[in-house]
Amino acid sequence: MPAIDPDELPKKKIVHEMGQDLSLLSVGELTERIMLLREEIARLEAEKARKSASKSAADSFFKK
Repeated sequence: MPAIDPDELPKKKIVHEMGQDLSLLSVGELTERIMLLREEIARLEAEKARKSASKSAADSFFKK
């Protein structure tokens, strides 16, 4: 039976809970979470912009 290479194991998905105790996290883990949250903020802002554009188009169409 071949040995299992730890690099080939599936990585655990980082999950951040709002208000979570941060004192047990390393600097690297904090950096990963900051990047994760920035990506999520960008995703939220993109969706907000898409919905705002759609709403503006509908408002323009129905106001005529």
